[in-house]
Amino acid sequence: MKTSKEINIDKKNQFGAEILCIGSEILLGNIVNTNSQWIAEQLAILGIPHFRQTVIGDNPARLKEAILESSNRSQILITTGGLGPTPDDITTKIIADAFNTPLQQRNNILMDLKNKMKNKYSKLSESQKKQSLLPKGAKIINNYSGTAPGIIWSPKDNFTIITFPGVPSELKEMWRKEASNWLINNNFSKKIISSKVLHFAGISESLLADKIPHLLKANNPTVATYASTGEVKIRITAKGESLEETNRSIKPIEKELTKLTGLKCFGVDNTTLEEVVIKLLLSRKETIAVAESCTGGGIGSKLTKIPGSSKIFYGGVIAYNNSIKQDILEVPEEIINTHGAVSKQVVEAMAKGVQKKFKASWAISVSGIAGPTGGSKLKPVGLVNFCIKGPKTLITWEERFGSNKTREDIQKLSVLNALDRLRLSIIMEN
Repeated sequence: MKTSKEINIDKKNQFGAEILCIGSEILLGNIVNTNSQWIAEQLAILGIPHFRQTVIGDNPARLKEAILESSNRSQILITTGGLGPTPDDITTKIIADAFNTPLQQRNNILMDLKNKMKNKYSKLSESQKKQSLLPKGAKIINNYSGTAPGIIWSPKDNFTIITFPGVPSELKEMWRKEASNWLINNNFSKKIISSKVLHFAGISESLLADKIPHLLKANNPTVATYASTGEVKIRITAKGESLEETNRSIKPIEKELTKLTGLKCFGVDNTTLEEVVIKLLLSRKETIAVAESCTGGGIGSKLTKIPGSSKIFYGGVIAYNNSIKQDILEVPEEIINTHGAVSKQVVEAMAKGVQKKFKASWAISVSGIAGPTGGSKLKPVGLVNFCIKGPKTLITWEERFGSNKTREDIQKLSVLNALDRLRLSIIMEN
């Protein structure tokens, strides 16, 4: 009869990797764990299946237990965090202890640490020197922008540990320059997996899925929908022997999706709505100004994040108080008194006022009730009015995002809705 340990070892015949993120700050919610997501994407690109992600605090016993459990069920364990000079950086020591292996000081790491010191005449502290202690037989992954190196180490047959610091920028650089090549050269990388993400606005996930039921059933490439606040994404994922093969598989699916959805699709991969708007305005040599109330400058903030936006973005007015709407944007007091600050009449006057003041080709305005208080039966929380004024365009509309949304969600939805309608208005204007 097999023991539980023998059964676990048998299960390890299934090829796979797992990710272990180390740090009490992750468990406490002090930082967002973006490392797991990024590593998972890189494993998919290399065609390495991964089936588990774990977060462990800075506890030696629990960390050791997690490492040993992984060694009995996976071929690759990728860890992040716990490699620095502070007392809670325990990863390397616990890994060595788990496999009864001594730590050895690496002089080349000591030299690297010394070279990275601001004062070349200072001595390394004992805590800094700790970073040069690695398990006997481990390969070094150089840290190009930080101090803590990683390791690639196989402490037992069919099991390899790859460690990285928790700083995302350091991890990514170390992966790209060394770790990914090692995985490829040691035949861990199997079939290539690549993907493309299409971004959609102005359509719900369910309506989008209804348009493509035949594509959602496909096996290779696979097609999947993902919803986030104000946007829907479709990820097309293909598996093949080469990047060229996967790209050839993705292309006809992408073409069919854009044909079925038309202007609802605004970009691919990392494209954002604000980036599309900026490019459209730059191509037309036109400019824009904004007048914002409930979004508090959110539209202007999005636009100015894009390099080159200074060529087309003239500025804006955050007209949160009615006196600002009247005094700066020249919204007539009688319109506010008659229709209320949250109305189509007021946002139209705001758009005309900011366009005139900044002498911009385009203007967009927004006023709404972001909540959680301030709503009424006629004008509930979540009601937002918009106006776009262009060279030949003048449109006003309202959205009711719902009183069940948070203030932040209503503001975000308002910004994205405004940018999407602005995109469509620029495209449609001859």
